Amino acid sequence: MKLPDAFTDACERLGASLTEHCLHVNVAAQTLTHFHGDTANTLTASTSKRGTGQQTDSFQTPLGLHRIVEKIGANEPIGTIFKGRRPIGTDGKGNSDAHITDRILWLAGLDAGFNFGGTVDSYDRYIYIHGVGDESNLGQPDSQGCIHLAATDLLPLFDAVPEGALVFISEN
Repeated sequence: MKLPDAFTDACERLGASLTEHCLHVNVAAQTLTHFHGDTANTLTASTSKRGTGQQTDSFQTPLGLHRIVEKIGANEPIGTIFKGRRPIGTDGKGNSDAHITDRILWLAGLDAGFNFGGTVDSYDRYIYIHGVGDESNLGQPDSQGCIHLAATDLLPLFDAVPEGALVFISEN
């Protein structure tokens, strides 16, 4: 399995070198695929229940090329709940009020005027790949713009993928 052409085209257009680990979020399929070497591992994900879009306060999942700029939550137990990117408790599993759990991969857009800068800045919108207390809706749109993963998928991904890795979010 190879990276989608749109991923490599975006890298070329924006002058971004491919990283050892690359992530592709396919909104239509509600998946996140982790590419590393000759392997590709596809995970069930959830993106925004409001669809895709770039604007601040839209609660939509932003499209385009991003980079993981910060990893938050290393060594925290499964079920850790985060508020303001700080751990506040550990009863998140099965808790529908636990919106951000387990780990956080904070994304920054790389395409000026599209997902970087002004009112379309993914980093300023706090767009993450993260866990969620109620995993029963994974595989269907359910977030407020972020990408949700199950803890059993997120923890090994968090450990494997370094800051700086590229993430491409596309409609399909």
